[in-house]
Amino acid sequence: MLRGRTALVTGSLDGIGYAIARNLAGQGCALMLNGFGDAGLVGERVGALRALGVETDYHGADLSDPAQIEDLVATTRRRFGAVDIAVNNAVTRTWGAIDELPVDKWNYAVAVNLTAPFHVIRLVLPQMKERRWGRIINLASNYGITATARRVDYVATKHGLVGMTKVAALEGLPYNITANAICPGATLTPNARKLVAQRMAQKGLSEEEATVDYLSDRQPSHRFIPPEKVAALAGFLCSEDASEITGTPLAIDGGWLAS
Repeated sequence: MLRGRTALVTGSLDGIGYAIARNLAGQGCALMLNGFGDAGLVGERVGALRALGVETDYHGADLSDPAQIEDLVATTRRRFGAVDIAVNNAVTRTWGAIDELPVDKWNYAVAVNLTAPFHVIRLVLPQMKERRWGRIINLASNYGITATARRVDYVATKHGLVGMTKVAALEGLPYNITANAICPGATLTPNARKLVAQRMAQKGLSEEEATVDYLSDRQPSHRFIPPEKVAALAGFLCSEDASEITGTPLAIDGGWLAS
């Protein structure tokens, strides 16, 4: 259990980020949520976690802005006392070949996917070192290990995030701080649901048929990874049973990397 601990989870109003927040809240962890969403969604998410009996708050920092990241971490510390668990989940991506990708899209992806986790980690590490305990979890994707065409911003930043994870793990060893990268395959997120719906409309397929069609050249299981299973892995990595797992990219991908 994580009662008495505080977690900061970026990009946590939906999808994998919110599933991780719910898992940690279920273990008694206080939560600082972050992400873009209207007031109704924010209120719903904060209320749902508070209903689990844990303190929960929200900060709307734009992670492309280092000053806002500093305020996010500082606010979390003022609100809860310290950050024990940092989950870097927020992400952006743009499809396009290297010679077609707009430079501003590249710069934005580097800022959100790679520079923001750097700032979060550098700002929470002193707190973790002081308490001699910490967990850093970076959501890196299978594309932090392998690659595909037309996704250079995503692949490059996720590879960089895996490297950052390894450095953080080595530097955290003397302080009982672990750092790991979770690398999901195709996950059932709101964006994935949209892609499946598009195939249903374009090809006249059922939802099950469209799912198999979408995953057939990716995930041998032909099943999306439920966000709750990614969250369960994150929750385990925060436990004492996982104290010797550090610096590791952990795939949860329905056999993708094995094929």
